[in-house]
Formats: sequence, C-alpha cells, structure tokens
Amino acid sequence: MRSSTGPPGCGKGTQSPVIKDEYCLCHLATGDMLRAAVAAGTPLGMEAKKAMESGALVSDEIVVGLINEAMDRPECSRGFILDGFPRTLPQAEKLDEMLEQRHKKIDAVLNFDVPDSLLVERITGRLIHPSSGRSYHERFAPPKVPGKDDITGEPLVRRKDDNAETLKARLAAFHSQTAPLIEFYKQRVAIIDAAKPQEEVAKQIRNAMA
Repeated sequence: MRSSTGPPGCGKGTQSPVIKDEYCLCHLATGDMLRAAVAAGTPLGMEAKKAMESGALVSDEIVVGLINEAMDRPECSRGFILDGFPRTLPQAEKLDEMLEQRHKKIDAVLNFDVPDSLLVERITGRLIHPSSGRSYHERFAPPKVPGKDDITGEPLVRRKDDNAETLKARLAAFHSQTAPLIEFYKQRVAIIDAAKPQEEVAKQIRNAMA
C-alpha cells in the first residue's frame, strides 16, 4: 500500500497513474471516488451527497469507508496508491485503524517536494481529463492535440480552483495541516524532488518503490 502527499501542483496526479500501471496497483483518488459514489447512489455516496448539499465537509469516516470498500475490488488485490488522502493527522489515524483491521498498512509515503515559488505556473497551466484523472500541462506536458485527451480525444478541463489566488490559501492549508503527516509517517517517507522533469521524478519513484 502506498500513499502520496505534496502541495497542489506537485505532480501527484501525473505520476500516480504511472505508478498504478507499472506496479499493478489500483489508483484511489478520493475526489474521484466520492463523485463516483454519489453518481452511483451507494449508501456512502448518499451520505456524502447529503453532506455536500448542506454545505458541510464530507466526513473522514465516509472517505475511509470508500477506501475500505475499494480494497475489495479485484484490481486492488495487489495493493493501492492513495492520491489526495490522508491530508491531516486525524485522517491518517483513521486510515491506519481501518487498515489494521485488515492486517494491512501503508508501506511507503511518497512526499512530492516542490518549492512554493515553482507551483503557480504549474497550477495555472494544468489541464485534467475528468473521467480518468490523467493530467497535462499547457507548457510542461501538453496533450498531442491542444485541449484533447491523448487516449480518448475527449475535452480536457481546467479545475475552477487552479488559479494563483486560490493557490495561496491552499498552500497555507497544506503547510499547516498536511506537512505534519511527514512526521507521522517518518519511517516510511521517501522524499521525491518533484521540481525535476517528469522522467527524473519517475526514476526517483522507481527507486523509492524498489
């Protein structure tokens, strides 16, 4: 079981599908899982929908429950890589409790380290293929056809919060809430210099996964 952490724009979304394919792990992006559960009308999805419609945050218990359910899928039998969770110490503790009941644990945490000063350009140029989670960048990793996913040809979108103003608030939240996870997982953390080109980042990940 693997987890990835890092500030917005650090490259987790780009590298996680690659790790999934190379190591036959399932890629659990919690935002995508929530949207799928709501769309499917599952019990947890209905709970999440109720919270979102009332303006509340979806509880950690719901997200951990979705991860727990996903672990029963055949494609997750060899393990998973978590993308976007945990983000806080309480979330990490709840995740560990659930995994312990399954006699599992997080084996490694990939910490994507990027200076704040490099993140604005990455964020504002980012493009996403909504259904798969594949990510591109207008400058650093452009699609073959502008605005289109390389595999499906479907339109790429820009997330509403991918702008410089929102980034400042998100970075502040990351440093205050998510960075302490590095201490929590300190024996299992691999620091990835995510300011490097994608190929070099991928090499660092392979070394960390070995």
